[in-house]
Amino acid sequence: MKLLEGKNAVVTGGARGIGRAIVLAFANHGANVAFSDLALDDNTAALESELTKLGVKGKAYASNAANFDDSQLFIDQVAADFGSVDILVNNAGITRDNLLMRMTEADWDLVINVNLKSVFNMTKAAQKYMLKQRSGSIINMSSVVGIEGNAGQSNYSSSKAGLIGFTKSIAQELGSRGIRVNAIAPGFIATPMTDKLPEDVRKGWVQTIPLRREGQPEDVADVCIFLGSNLSSYVTGQVISVCGGMHT
Repeated sequence: MKLLEGKNAVVTGGARGIGRAIVLAFANHGANVAFSDLALDDNTAALESELTKLGVKGKAYASNAANFDDSQLFIDQVAADFGSVDILVNNAGITRDNLLMRMTEADWDLVINVNLKSVFNMTKAAQKYMLKQRSGSIINMSSVVGIEGNAGQSNYSSSKAGLIGFTKSIAQELGSRGIRVNAIAPGFIATPMTDKLPEDVRKGWVQTIPLRREGQPEDVADVCIFLGSNLSSYVTGQVISVCGGMHT
């Protein structure tokens, strides 16, 4: 059973890691998918090809979600190319970790812009199409550190905590028009970013997780399928932790 048959989805930061897993999961469930990255390259072309083989429409766009005008142009182009915007996954994000005493203003501003302002930009751009069709699902990628905080990540955790507040507020604004807004809070997920950590550090993290394993990008993508589909038709304003029990 394909849960997203006929829906058109947008995924920011969709070329790698969790974003790529979401793009492929949506396509496997019948959705047409527009995904963005800062630049088009062999990686985005390969993912486009994979989507075509799955029998859906897939297209990569070069766009900077942290830029307001770029976001407006991106969504307008997707609406023209695909006909509607039914699902928006605000996944684009970065880290610039450091203790506050060593953190620069530039690193603070960059993380806030990419992780939080981008969600404002993209949601504002997409809502006009969802409001007209009186339906839609917006999925924002937060983090368990947006709930609990983490030393050395004050910029990142602030951006992810702000995203939760944004999610709950916009869910209340848009609910009467049939638009649902939810957030996912991943924990320790195996991605190219975590692959750079020393093996002993990774093992130490795993020992703190009740399920005793790293999460996989597909674990997050599965929850996106639920939130993007009609299975979650009465779910909005919620934060779902995908963390193996790190946050309970």
